[in-house]
Parts: sequence; structure tokens; C-alpha cells
Amino acid sequence: MAALRLLVGSYTATGGGNATGISFVDGGVAATVAVLDDPSFLAVSGDRVYAVSETAEGSVSAFRRSGTALEHLWTATAGGNAPCHVQVDPSGALVVTNYVSGTVTAVSLAAAESFAASVAASDGVVGARGSAGAVVVPASAIATVALPGRGAGAGAGSAAVGPVADRQDGPHAHQSVSTPEGTLLVADLGGDMLHEFQVETSGPAGAVVGSAGAGAGDGALSLVPVRVHDVAPGAGPRHMTWFDGDLIVAGELDGRVHRLRRDDDGVLRTVASADTFNGPVGESLLSHIEADETGRVTVAVRGRDVIVVLDASDGGLTVVGSAPCGGAWPRHFALVPGFVLVANERSDAIAVLPVGDDGVPGAAVAQIAVGTPTCVVPV
Repeated sequence: MAALRLLVGSYTATGGGNATGISFVDGGVAATVAVLDDPSFLAVSGDRVYAVSETAEGSVSAFRRSGTALEHLWTATAGGNAPCHVQVDPSGALVVTNYVSGTVTAVSLAAAESFAASVAASDGVVGARGSAGAVVVPASAIATVALPGRGAGAGAGSAAVGPVADRQDGPHAHQSVSTPEGTLLVADLGGDMLHEFQVETSGPAGAVVGSAGAGAGDGALSLVPVRVHDVAPGAGPRHMTWFDGDLIVAGELDGRVHRLRRDDDGVLRTVASADTFNGPVGESLLSHIEADETGRVTVAVRGRDVIVVLDASDGGLTVVGSAPCGGAWPRHFALVPGFVLVANERSDAIAVLPVGDDGVPGAAVAQIAVGTPTCVVPV
């Protein structure tokens, strides 16, 4: 494992954590490579690293990675409170989900990169800079929508309310994933719904660059509602993954994994569900989920502090087994050949667990010290 290289997102003092920003793990040792408030989730695309800042004034930042170093390129508003997930959509948009405000934001990457390059080339004469000289992406490159409520129909705005009163008081956007059909799905933990959007561009990409305000509206993104899909009441959909054309959803609040399949009308409907543990849910909360090409589904369960493996290869969902996560509060994990790397938030470490032939992990063979880890990405 000496060759293992990882980027790690964490909570900082702002969010009650122990980190100082984004960490880079090289040779089993972690070091801060970018100081940022609460970079709780990261996405990597080529030499670009994107990080949310999960604060009330949420933002997302872009970095260029060279070896173990990160160069800050630009910052954009997240369009809401407490951004908790970011991903690069095939449409060319960077998609950010904001948990507290229940909003979703798309940033045109072509426009943001071009604008940042123009600011740099003009030595700051063109465009705007924020705190510490950061390039601030203009609003014309950003689109934000609020999640509609249950029964309101796509595009409406009444509050979504699920049966778990203290967690489902309104829409809570938790993750977005791209679909095989070229659309975007957003998990709403608060409303037990999956919102589907089409990412559209109104003009030539990158046209917002140039003199301040030039090209406003050109190349602008929009998130167009397509449909809303229901998940089981009280499920609290958190993270999602695809297998064999079906969507596999981790229910944070009901302790179950749900498998959804599109019907002839394009609606995702539940075809199988499985409990990940026996007994009452209590404070047991599912977090991250991934599926591999064989139909092996891995999900983390906080509170019970286990990694659960299910089999989806036969069109259903069957639990194969579970094992301790090697720490406390497994917030996120990454699968690498032969191992699962678990970001145990309350252990201040990433546990390295070997994976057996059945996919169920064994006891930790290493612990990598990182303050309050919440996201781990191999690079």
C-alpha cells in the first residue's frame, strides 16, 4: 500500500472537525495541500480537483493538481447552504447539491475555465476576485434550482416532507448522478424523491468570458425539470449508484438498499429492497454506496460502523455479508483493487480493509491518520 495516493476531504474547525483543508496521502502519510473551510466532498477529473465548502455561504472551488500540489484556479457560489456533494456531469457542468437549502447548482466548466484564464491573462483587470485573490466565476456561468415538493409536480416549489420529522422537514439535496439517458438525477433525502433534470446550454460554451459582463447569457446553463421519482416513504435517499441499467439507492434513514428500474413511461420504480442489518434502525445511518461491474454492491452503515456487501447480479438484492469498518462513523469509502478504503469520520483515520473473494472486507491492515475524513478519492 506504499504506492497508494489519495485526496481526502474533511471537516475543519468551521464544521467541528480537526482538519485544516484538503489532504493528500502519499506513502501512508497525509499532509494538507489546500486550506479550505469544510471541504467535505471532492471530485477529480483529469488534473482538476473540485471541492465543496460545506458552509452556510456554500461554495465550490477548482484546483489544478500537479503531483501532490494543488493550485487554486477559481471559486463559484454553490447556490445554497451546506453543499455536500459535487460531480462532473458529462454535459460539461459541475453539479453541486446543497443539503440544508435543498438546492442544486450547475456551473459551466468551459465558461468557468475560460473566465479564470482571462482574469489571469489580464492580471485581474478583467473580471472579479474574491477573498485572498480567488477568481470568482460570474453568475452567467451558473444555474441554481430549488427542489420541488412532493405532489407539486416537476418545477413547482411547495415543501417536500417525509415521515421522519426531524430529518424530513423539507427538501434536502444530497447527491447527483448522471443517467444512461443523459439526464441528471438528484437524491432528495428530505422528500423521499429523486428529481430528474436535463442540463441545457443556451449558447456557445465559454461565451461569458471577456470584459466584465460581456457575453452575459451566452453559454448559460439551465436545469430543466424532466420528472420526479418516488422512493419508499422514510427511506431518505442519500447516495446512488448504477448497475445493469438499474439505480441502486442507499436509504440513509430506513437502513435499506433499494433497486429501481425504469418502466415503459420512463419512471423509476422500486423492484427490490433489502435490509442491511437486523434490528431497529435507531441511529444507524447508511452513507456511501458503490456497485462494481459484477453486481457486487458495497454500502457503509454509520452507527453500526459496518461495511455491508450485497449481490445485485440476479436482478434483485441479497445481502452477502458485513464486517466492521475499522473505525467509527464510515462517512465515505473508495474501492481499489483488493481493498476498500474507509473514511471513518469520528476516528480521524482512513482504514485500509482487504477484500475477500466474496467482497466482504476483513480486519484493517493499516490506518492512515487524517483529521475528520469525509471523502476519499484515489488518484
